[in-house]
Amino acid sequence: MKQPYNTALYMRLSRDDENFGDSVSIETQRTILRRFAEENNLHVVGEYIDDGWSGTNFDRPNFQRMMQDVEAGKVNCIASKDLSRFGREHIMMDYYLEFVFPEKGVRYIAVSDNEDTEKGLSDFVPFKNLFNEWFAKDTSRKVKNSLHAKHLAGERTFTYAPLGYKRDPDIKNRLMVDDETRWIIEKIFDLAFHGAGPAKITTILVDEQVPTPGWLNYIRYGKFANIYAGAPEKKRYMWTVGQVKSIVKNETYIGNSIHGIQTNISYKNKKRIRKAPEEWLRVENTHEAIISKEVFEQVQEQIANRRRKIKNEPTTQIFSGLVKCADCGWSMSYGTNNSNCKPFHYFVCTAYRQYGPKHADCTSHYIRYDTLYAYVLSRLQYWASQADIGEDTLKEQLLRANDREQQRMTRAREAELKRAQKRQKELDKLFSKLYEDWAAERITEYNFNVLSEKYQVEQADVLAKVERLQSELAMEQQAAVKIDQWIGLIQQYAHPEELTAEMLNALIEKIVVHEKTIGEDGEKELLVDIYYRFVGKID
Repeated sequence: MKQPYNTALYMRLSRDDENFGDSVSIETQRTILRRFAEENNLHVVGEYIDDGWSGTNFDRPNFQRMMQDVEAGKVNCIASKDLSRFGREHIMMDYYLEFVFPEKGVRYIAVSDNEDTEKGLSDFVPFKNLFNEWFAKDTSRKVKNSLHAKHLAGERTFTYAPLGYKRDPDIKNRLMVDDETRWIIEKIFDLAFHGAGPAKITTILVDEQVPTPGWLNYIRYGKFANIYAGAPEKKRYMWTVGQVKSIVKNETYIGNSIHGIQTNISYKNKKRIRKAPEEWLRVENTHEAIISKEVFEQVQEQIANRRRKIKNEPTTQIFSGLVKCADCGWSMSYGTNNSNCKPFHYFVCTAYRQYGPKHADCTSHYIRYDTLYAYVLSRLQYWASQADIGEDTLKEQLLRANDREQQRMTRAREAELKRAQKRQKELDKLFSKLYEDWAAERITEYNFNVLSEKYQVEQADVLAKVERLQSELAMEQQAAVKIDQWIGLIQQYAHPEELTAEMLNALIEKIVVHEKTIGEDGEKELLVDIYYRFVGKID
């Protein structure tokens, strides 16, 4: 008797799908898939559910977990309610259906679409995938238009109300002042108005044990339990400079609503990018203000003046903004030790410096400036020498670091492009032959026009496909381009004898400092990771 397939039941629901009610709910998907598995003798090894994830994004956590189980041999059959539940991006769908699954010996079933790779997929699958992608694009556009209309009407779409406010129980998507927490906002702005900077304000809030926004959301709504449940009491009051900066610049507190600060790169790529301030949508007087406009404007002027003062001060700190703490991720603060007869400079974790050992959840990560300087200079000198020895060898070394999955996707797209280009040449020949037949009166003008129109439509589709694939491959090949860029930069700064701010910012993305450890010989060891621009960590 044939052994049943080890089957993964894959379910997905995006936020946009929620508008369609129970027909696509996770429970409905589960019912359909469980019934199908039972009726078809499929051995279910697990459910993989991505709730709240777009079908155009294939980096979904449980989708990736399922594919890891495929790689491990735990799963050799995948079932989803339909093709759209699996994904809504036709190139990636083709990649999995035509390359990954055949290569891994995986059977795929789209139950409601009546598609099964074991029986052979229908010729309509590519068209279904294209339609599903179009549907995702159209839905994304409609959602954006709907949100824009709501924002213009003064509505706010939010998960949590900003500190100092709460949801209006009577009017949907409206804010009302929270009398229990407004004092925190008033205190912060009062301190800022009287000249205190964000760092000073943060220290005061911590010392006076003012509760953080996160802690308030935890005790009120049970959110962020992963952060606060079982955490020491000091966690409740661990304000950051970033939180304070965000509050003092937030126009919400003068009654305005600001929308469109960030946007997705595209309906497919959900990575968020910050838009220019002139592109933001500002709607005034949408709710009650906590801070007067006069106070707010005065605080903004003080922030601008402080920024100009810092900018105009001369500095020799060439590592500014580059050095990060390995454990908490905060920037490292630059300081000077004047207690010795020979003063020296150093870096220390900003969180540790700001809160001290009593409050900080981090350690000092202390490193002397001259130690860091010598190490970074030696690494840049090394890579410059490697570029001199052999540019091609260095490039190969860096390219090997590329993700294997990305390489497979590239090969799939290259194969698809090759097929499209072949069809493009075939169509050119067919069109030429068709013209010759018409000119020689071997076919009628009517037949020529009908066939000509047909070939022209296909030509346009194939040309668009070729251009799209070439564009996508060009984007995927940016890794190689970036490597070339970095090699060019390291060659530009060949044989550096000293470090400059210009050189460091051109070549390095960040420098990560770890806490000292005790080695086997009892000596302290300090690990420093350098992440280079374009290529990442290569040391």
